[in-house]
Amino acid sequence: MLSQQDNEILTRVGPGTPVGEVLRRYWTPALLSSELPAPDCDPVRVRLLGEDLVAFRDTNGRVGLIQENCPHRGASLYFGRNEECGLRCPYHGWKFDADGACVDMPSEPPKSVFKDKVKARAYPVHESGGIAWTYMGPPETITPFRDFGTESLPAQNQLATKLQSYCNWIQTMEGNVDTAHISWLHSWDGAADIEDDGTDKPGYPSNKMTWKFWHHDRAPQLEIEDTWYGFRYAGLRETPNGHTNVRITEYVFPYSTIIAAVPYSTRHLMVVPIDDHNCWRYNFEATVPSNPQGHGGAPLFSYGPFETPFTRRVGGITPRNYLAEADYNIDREVQRTTTFSGVKDFVSQDLMVTESMGPIYDRSQERLGTIDKAIIRMRNQLIRSAKALAENGEAPLLALAGPDTDFRTIRAADKILEDGEDWRYLGTDADPAVQEGEAALRDAQTRTPQPAAGD
Repeated sequence: MLSQQDNEILTRVGPGTPVGEVLRRYWTPALLSSELPAPDCDPVRVRLLGEDLVAFRDTNGRVGLIQENCPHRGASLYFGRNEECGLRCPYHGWKFDADGACVDMPSEPPKSVFKDKVKARAYPVHESGGIAWTYMGPPETITPFRDFGTESLPAQNQLATKLQSYCNWIQTMEGNVDTAHISWLHSWDGAADIEDDGTDKPGYPSNKMTWKFWHHDRAPQLEIEDTWYGFRYAGLRETPNGHTNVRITEYVFPYSTIIAAVPYSTRHLMVVPIDDHNCWRYNFEATVPSNPQGHGGAPLFSYGPFETPFTRRVGGITPRNYLAEADYNIDREVQRTTTFSGVKDFVSQDLMVTESMGPIYDRSQERLGTIDKAIIRMRNQLIRSAKALAENGEAPLLALAGPDTDFRTIRAADKILEDGEDWRYLGTDADPAVQEGEAALRDAQTRTPQPAAGD
């Protein structure tokens, strides 16, 4: 359990809060690039880390992110005119560019220089991988953009989505670093009857068999390895044939995870606080998927009774069709006879349990077990960093971009281990599956015709 004081530190994200100040030291998703589809398009309201902002794409295609309330008398700039490289307030015509500078003040005398003294609060924006990222920390502490691979990701491979969750961001994050819950919340009775297809042996199992493994061993052992970017942890399960299946999930400080997949994955699930009571679940591809051996076979969700937005492969804002007001469309008969949760949508099963805790759960009331090791580690890293930064504004933080950090090498993995095989190399550059995948990508790039000069 946490003390109430530490729970407050962990969950509050507004300006001046300890964890809020930590989060502001990292480039953070503000909105999807697709929400601003063209120059001079309609502006978009953005609430981020408890701050009300407005985003717009100017005439040159540049994205601005500035305070929503006009510095004049507080009218919302969301209702403004996006024109000629600036957002013009509808009240008196004051116009602000993407840097927040007031570039026109037509309601003042023509010779007035007052506009030069007025500036809207603005944050820098960097677009990458289909997301418009922003840095909300002190300008003097800004760090290079953390490139998870999206900087070189071809446009045709970019896929970014977001889905809103109506609870504190930590509740969502805790679900992402909880490998045990998949054996319960996401289980279905038919998984026990899946026939062995020959992949319950050392090597890479079929995705179909992983459902069976989750159902067979519902109390995994957890092992954690601290890293320069946070930690990675292994959920170890015994398979029906007596082997050890390992699922390795990455935690990238402060708010991202890469969930285990066969043979490995670089797809991020990033939880971004809207405010203390709401958050966005961003999903994005970081690199081009490469699995030349076809490990795992057919996708995980081609089996089982669930629907999920993961299979639709459509970017944009994912609609919520399973809501608390409708009890997440739970079917009690299905819960009794077919699935453990009774909720058909896979992601909504997670939303049901995390949102039902309330907007901010009081962790002084909880009782943690051995399956909660990764949750405890994540909390400790966040609280320790928040306290250190509050005491010393120059305290070093985990996972900041620098010359010796390569975020593209962070990968989750899933495999059945050989006797004596150490899981820690899986998903790293030393993993043969990664080496094969990277070699296949290089070969594909070599064979792709290059445009002639001047094309």
